[in-house]
Amino acid sequence: MDITATLNEIATLSVEDRIRIVQAIWDSIAAEQVYPDLTDAQKRELDRRTADYDSNPDNVLTWEEIKASIKGQQ
Repeated sequence: MDITATLNEIATLSVEDRIRIVQAIWDSIAAEQVYPDLTDAQKRELDRRTADYDSNPDNVLTWEEIKASIKGQQ
């Protein structure tokens, strides 16, 4: 398969059609449930965050609180 030719052909499509292609590709990837391996640094960070949550389960913010905080900084 010539990826460059395919991408050039896709580029001629409308934005709506290209979005549909992206969604279809993403759905096909998600259906396979194949995920890249985490790096050691990512694993350590996840372990750190999990340990922090386990020791401070009440120290969390809702999504609404996070958005309000961000909007307040602008």
